[in-house]
Formats: sequence, C-alpha cells, structure tokens
Amino acid sequence: MTDRTILIVGGTQGIGLELAKDVVARGERVVITGRDFQRTADVAASIGDGATGVALDISEPETIAAQLSGLGQVHGLVLAAIERDANSVRDYSVVRARRLVTLKLIGYTETIHALLDRLEPSRATGIVLFGGRAKDAPYPGSTTVATINGGVMGLMNALALELAPIRVNAIHPGIIGDSPFWSGKTAALDGYSSRTPGGELATMADIVDAVQFLLRNQGVSGVDLNVDRGWRLT
Repeated sequence: MTDRTILIVGGTQGIGLELAKDVVARGERVVITGRDFQRTADVAASIGDGATGVALDISEPETIAAQLSGLGQVHGLVLAAIERDANSVRDYSVVRARRLVTLKLIGYTETIHALLDRLEPSRATGIVLFGGRAKDAPYPGSTTVATINGGVMGLMNALALELAPIRVNAIHPGIIGDSPFWSGKTAALDGYSSRTPGGELATMADIVDAVQFLLRNQGVSGVDLNVDRGWRLT
C-alpha cells in the first residue's frame, strides 16, 4: 500500500463508495465521509484495510474544519456529496434551495479551505468536484439543481486558477443506469438510453474511471467533463 491518501466526501454509497473501493484496490488509502459516524465507520470497514471513515456534514460548513482536523496529508480530494431535490420557480421552497446551495457551493469550498494546509501544492494533487448534466440539460423540478451545477463550473474555474499548481476539475455525470437511484426504473431508463449513440447509458464504473483520470493526469486542470455516453446527441 502506498502513502497516498484520497479523501472522498460522500463516499458511503453509490458512486462515491465504488470510487473508494477502486482507490483501495489500487493500493492507496482512502478516507470516506458520511453524516453518521457509526455508519461511515461500518462502510469503511467493509471496504477493507486502507479505508477509514470520518463524520462530516458539509451542509453545516461552520463545522467542517473541526470535523477534518484529525486528517493528515491528503493527496487527492473528491467532493461527491450530493442531494437530489425537486424544486421549481412556480412552487419554490427557499428552505430546500438554501440547503442545497449551502451543501454544494459553500460546503465544497469550505472543505477545500479547511484542507489547504494538508494538500501539497503540486501538480500531483488533484481535486474533483461533482456537478451534473442538469447544468445544461434541465428537467422539470431541476431549478435549484441546474443552477447549482452551473455554479460548480464557475467554482471549478476559479479554484483551478487560484490553487495552481494543484489541479481542479469537475465531472458532470448524466443518467447512470446502474446507480442505486436509477437501478430498477426500467421505463425511464429505456427512454434515456434510446437517446445515446449505441443505446446504452453510462455506468458507475465509467464515472469511477473518469474521476481517477481527473485525479491523476497532471496535464488536466480547469476541465468540465461530461460522462453520459453522448446522451442527447441522437
């Protein structure tokens, strides 16, 4: 096992968990975060040696620095914590919108701020922000989600410039057919897959591979990467 440590914020389920497993399989250490300490510790234990868990709720940004104070050097950071929210301008929930804005934009930024003394200022250090295709492919009820994912693009550009030589990139998954959220929604998935060249949706493995590329390729910074198998091209 190498001395490299990758921190995955939101690594207890779905794509974040699959990424954590992949990090350990590569012989590196991973730290995953979740809101509930015991559940996060249990998930880390299930991944195996080299995985540890930290309780963290980035929707409460004032607590982030203290919650991450015990971490040592971090060689890669993935901000994968998301929440799904249905909100529209005709039936607008300020409470839900404020929470999502806080979680993704302020929470992502404060997490990086809290870790700057442990992120080596080197091209070998990568940060990946999770956005989503709703930024340019909105759907009914995606008012807040589409807006925030657009904000992730702006945040990524600003951070890539300010934090250089640390590299900062963003990934924007489309419909991920085998993810826990979409798995089993056969009717909806058939409609989406028909809009991709080849008729297949991106998978969690595709997202994991793309995140690892953004973390490791030292020539890539300031990139918004859509991973959706060409969804909407046809």
